[in-house]
Amino acid sequence: MAGLSVSLVRGAVTSPFKRPGRPGATLPTGRTALPPGRVAPGPLAAYRRICGFTEPDALPLTYPHVLGFPLAMRVMTGRAFPLPVLGLVHTWIEITAHRTPRPTDALELSVYAEELTPHRRGTEVTMVTEARLAGDLVWESRSGYLSRHTTTSAASPHAAAPTDLPAVAEWRLPGDLGRRYGAASGDRNPIHLHPLTARLFGFPRHIAHGMWTVARCLAEAEAEAEAAAKAGAGGAEGTDGRIRSLRADFRAPVLLPATVTYAAAGSAFEVRGTDRVHLTGSITREAG
Repeated sequence: MAGLSVSLVRGAVTSPFKRPGRPGATLPTGRTALPPGRVAPGPLAAYRRICGFTEPDALPLTYPHVLGFPLAMRVMTGRAFPLPVLGLVHTWIEITAHRTPRPTDALELSVYAEELTPHRRGTEVTMVTEARLAGDLVWESRSGYLSRHTTTSAASPHAAAPTDLPAVAEWRLPGDLGRRYGAASGDRNPIHLHPLTARLFGFPRHIAHGMWTVARCLAEAEAEAEAAAKAGAGGAEGTDGRIRSLRADFRAPVLLPATVTYAAAGSAFEVRGTDRVHLTGSITREAG
């Protein structure tokens, strides 16, 4: 994760000189890529532990995004990127696995910036991450990152109303969750680490990583499916088959520490607190 640390330092230096919302802003062209390489077992094990994944023979659906994040940071901290990387907030993600990546696969990762769109709270950039194996696309994601600034735009992408789903589990999130996940994933954005550094970017306290939250939801969904299979539920609605795709929208930050509820029914899931919904999403499974 040394490259990611360098990007974070570069982002801290360049962010004050960037002006989000500047008319005519454009994104850098081209792709940033890494040559094929196998997954390091130590970081993968740490990631599995903190997110709750237990399947040993497959990469967690969210993990290629973690592997590609240093590339995304390299793009977003470059001089040609128009938004300041410090304070960027992950707003949504879509992931599709065209086949199940394995820990032993030598994946080739590439990242590029796809588009800028107005948001009611600023400007949102869509970043694309792709993973290939022997030239074939096996996994891809699209993510929205919000740079908050004053705007007159009324646009609010992905603003569908959340649903009220039945509770499945309650999670107690400790105050050091952001630091622990940051150590496992390499994502040490200051908004996740400490109350003081989060307040510098307008948050009352540090917040949980969106990617930890959605990964924890996937781990819970996988555990639910495994438990149903062991209990002989065989085809319990919405639980059969490996998860192949997801869509998640991060609707409100989770201030740490916190107690939240994971709720799910069929393909839909959400994470909610006592007074708000933090995340909504849906999954698609392969045929059982």
